[in-house]
Amino acid sequence: MVEARIRVIYGDTDQMGVVYHANYFRYFEFSRMELIRARGSSYREMEREGLALPVVEATASYKSPARYEDMLLVRPRVSEVKRVSLTFTYEIFREGGPDTPLCTGRTVHACVNREGKPTRLPDTFVRLLHEAS
Repeated sequence: MVEARIRVIYGDTDQMGVVYHANYFRYFEFSRMELIRARGSSYREMEREGLALPVVEATASYKSPARYEDMLLVRPRVSEVKRVSLTFTYEIFREGGPDTPLCTGRTVHACVNREGKPTRLPDTFVRLLHEAS
């Protein structure tokens, strides 16, 4: 299991002192990159091959607030791989806190070529993603 660690910086918080809701999507992205990197690849490699994985759907469910200086653990997982799309799910925990998520989420990505047209996920990337499931 890949676990990305992120410390909440002051700029991530809102006037109430909690992490601004949209920043959780940045945390999801960071953990997604770490998961792919841990499997021996990167988005950069995909881009060199002329492929991209834009987000086509994103959701988050907020359970409890994270605050400035909290160390967060983000656990990404590949939950579905289709011919031209894939889905990641995420759980965010406070390090040293109870094992209940502060936030859960999901992102769906399309695989597109340089012209932005949907294209099949490369077999090597599909194998890599299945290892991450």
